[in-house]
Amino acid sequence: MADGEAVQLGARQSTLRASNLGLVLRTVCAADAPPSRADVAARTGMTRATAARLVDGLVAGGLLVEGERDPLPRRGRPGTPLLPGGRVAALGLQVDAGLLAARVLDLRGRVVAERLVDGDWVGSDPGPTLERLGRLAADVLRDLAGRVRLAGAGLALPGIVDADRGVLLRAPNLGWHDLRPADVLAPHLPDGLDPVLGNEADLAARTVAETAPGRPGPHPDFLYVSGQIGVGGAVVLDGRVMRGSAGWAGEVGHVCVDPDGPPCRCGSTGCLEQYAGRHALLAAAGLPRDASPGQLLDNAATGDPSARAALDGARRALAIALAGVLNVLDIPTVVLGGHLGGLAAELGPGLEDGLAARVLSARWRRPRLEAAAPDAAPAATGAALRALADVLADPVRWLD
Repeated sequence: MADGEAVQLGARQSTLRASNLGLVLRTVCAADAPPSRADVAARTGMTRATAARLVDGLVAGGLLVEGERDPLPRRGRPGTPLLPGGRVAALGLQVDAGLLAARVLDLRGRVVAERLVDGDWVGSDPGPTLERLGRLAADVLRDLAGRVRLAGAGLALPGIVDADRGVLLRAPNLGWHDLRPADVLAPHLPDGLDPVLGNEADLAARTVAETAPGRPGPHPDFLYVSGQIGVGGAVVLDGRVMRGSAGWAGEVGHVCVDPDGPPCRCGSTGCLEQYAGRHALLAAAGLPRDASPGQLLDNAATGDPSARAALDGARRALAIALAGVLNVLDIPTVVLGGHLGGLAAELGPGLEDGLAARVLSARWRRPRLEAAAPDAAPAATGAALRALADVLADPVRWLD
């Protein structure tokens, strides 16, 4: 064999091994229950010897760990269960109009450290706000020093971002535009750990589409509606967030439900978030900005007319805006997150009826409405999940 042919053969074998390592790692991560080496072989179509050899390499590199064998007696030799390792993790950061978050997630989907700070950053100066986020991140990483290897980082922002250039183009509720957050965060983060920017709602939706790194959620296709100070949205098709041609898809909060409605920070009028955003809802109910959704529900339960009117207005606006999305994209499920998730029990029945009346296909498939699991910072988790996806796609670099 000529030297050139030997090099090409070696390259092909290396590529095949890398591909198979990724397949094995993803198979274990996606499993509902910890599989054995034999299970991995069966699910991937590999021979047992090949699967076992690849698993051994992933275990040696810390990307997989062996669990305790089932103590119940079985015929034959019991298999050793395999789980994702806890030594590789990612940092997820989130800035919202009412929250700063720094969260570290490991390959098993566990939050191993976090810092969350509530506040009001509407119209804030981006420099000091990002400095504070950087200090939160530094505190979290200091607590974990030597315990995990960071695979990457992500930053969720409530607006339009250019991820390729690392630029926040516009975040209406923050009042920020045309800035590079990495320039402010860099002094607080390890060298080379540059957070990849993403839209807050897109990344929060990822936590519904993917319950842990590589593990699919219950709905492959859904519309996620993020209730924060404003309202964000993301469309998920076949488990993937639909980004659009420039990554700006899903801005449900700025769908117009009444052209003659109140002005929005985006520059338009009558946007959905002017009726269903947290600040808008509380103001319509005669409550202060720092009141909780629970207080709104309590007032409505006692028959307070302002609270009832606020919820009715939000329900009507949501039905108009969301029905338009469902009609255009043929989505079967709506998942409400943030404060809208907390209000889902109150909004749900009437909103489902409103969607059924407006969605053309509802006669054959009535739209479903669900609340996302409560989480103060789902987009921080989503940012970390996105970074860990790179490990599952190409685990070789993490084996040394």
